[in-house]
Amino acid sequence: MSDNSAGAPPPVEDFSQLVAYIADGEKPRDRWRIGTEHEKFAYRHGDLGRLDYEGPQGIRAMLEGLQRFGWQPVYEAGNVIALAMDGATITLEPGGQFELSGAPLDNLHQTCAEVHTHLAQVKVVAEEMDVGFMGLGFDPKWRRDEIPIMPKGRYKLMLAYMPTRGNLGPDMMLRSCTVQVNLDFGSEADMVQKFRVGLALQPLTTALFANSPFTEGKPNDFLSFRSQIWTDTDPDRTGMLPFVFDGDMGYEAYAEYALDVPMYFVYRDGEYLDATGQSFRDFMAGKLPALPGEKPNMKDWEDHLTTLFPEVRMKKFLEMRGADGGPWASLCAMPALWVGLLYNQGAQEAAWDLVKNFTVEEMARIRAEVPRLGLATPLDQGGTLLDIAKPALEIAMDGLRGRARPGAVTADETEYLGSLHETVAAGRTPAEVLLERYNDAWGKSVDPIYTELAY
Repeated sequence: MSDNSAGAPPPVEDFSQLVAYIADGEKPRDRWRIGTEHEKFAYRHGDLGRLDYEGPQGIRAMLEGLQRFGWQPVYEAGNVIALAMDGATITLEPGGQFELSGAPLDNLHQTCAEVHTHLAQVKVVAEEMDVGFMGLGFDPKWRRDEIPIMPKGRYKLMLAYMPTRGNLGPDMMLRSCTVQVNLDFGSEADMVQKFRVGLALQPLTTALFANSPFTEGKPNDFLSFRSQIWTDTDPDRTGMLPFVFDGDMGYEAYAEYALDVPMYFVYRDGEYLDATGQSFRDFMAGKLPALPGEKPNMKDWEDHLTTLFPEVRMKKFLEMRGADGGPWASLCAMPALWVGLLYNQGAQEAAWDLVKNFTVEEMARIRAEVPRLGLATPLDQGGTLLDIAKPALEIAMDGLRGRARPGAVTADETEYLGSLHETVAAGRTPAEVLLERYNDAWGKSVDPIYTELAY
């Protein structure tokens, strides 16, 4: 048992403190920021294999090489497992997927420049190591047992626990990559509307950015297999959250939901203690089996919120989580879509009007079908997701024009929606383009993807 004296964080004594932690995320509109996160696969040029942690072509060497640009190392048990600089971090996913968690920035010009700078730095070090990076939603070639596992304590616990709750959790951890954007809210009512629009349109994001049609060298019958994986990962902590559309939705309702999601771990004295399947409610009462007699501190609550994986996740901000990893342009287009929809009040109201008549049942069905059908997923009122994509994109365009954040040569941020205009005009997801290449120019081999989708 650890000691809460001598400068240790004080224990949480009341549920209201958990609610207040989330509510503390409220910010006035002029302080709203954009946080873009993206994951990518690293591979050796020689054999296309995923990188081990150790060795001259390993993840450790990559992290050490990037420190020349000013990144500061973060260690766990003697291993460098992350880098930090100016509010941004580079972290490792369980299978060595490389993630940039960008700094909270004012506009899309800044966040897109941040991505560009990061990829340029990564490319310098990668070329020296004879390795590459690519954007894709799911590993196209390698089996689960061929993926090296990174030396982070929480991953060992999660990989052991996930197969008890679903069949595909380890695939999510080891073989998938995503892009997400983190957005602020101004009030509880604003958070609720953003959350509802986000959940209702998350399947549209999945379709527009669907980019994972291959598994172990062959088509897998899905356009976004990464999205499909989440349907068989852990029902306790994934999904569409129907309660968000109830009349009493708010900070307290989300905190109640989070209390009932089973825990993964508690971090104490540099170690991850196994608390898999145990209750945060019991922790609040001092009855957690992993730490009998001890109550949580606010860092424990913060950690616990990171182990929830709904389609939209709330911490002190909202995370839009529906997109596959993809090429450079999609890394800017994904945040541009959501900033356009949710950072201008008129656009946010128009987006809500677009989806407010969806029932919870329809949203659940669309979510279930979109990994396979993409933009062709049917709507109850007729038409398909493609028919929603067109007005949603126009609303986002209007929202970005209304924000009026000029760039070096542009009057606003609408330029970052260019790839989505192409997708909607063609009526085809990125995955369908890849499948066409696979069946034609690639001669039914996935190996060319390591060149064509390389950063």
